[in-house]
Amino acid sequence: MDTRLLDILVCPVSKTPLRPLLHKELDTLNRAIQAGQVETVVGTVIQSPLTEGLITRDAKVIYRIDDGIPVLLPEEGIGTLQLNDFPH
Repeated sequence: MDTRLLDILVCPVSKTPLRPLLHKELDTLNRAIQAGQVETVVGTVIQSPLTEGLITRDAKVIYRIDDGIPVLLPEEGIGTLQLNDFPH
């Protein structure tokens, strides 16, 4: 993702800056998705693993990236508190 774009992207709710998910964070998230343990902030179970994503700098919310486009809809956020072994 273009670093200039990353410099201006923020969480639509908290306005916290975003950064790309690290490989180990993405792996942890996808393992939990495969186990059926991940929901969006509005309670929708996530069925498909992410290929890439953005996370708030305080590591509280993850947003997926679909086909290179960040999906920054508040209802699509994934809270990290539900992930027991998520690296912080």
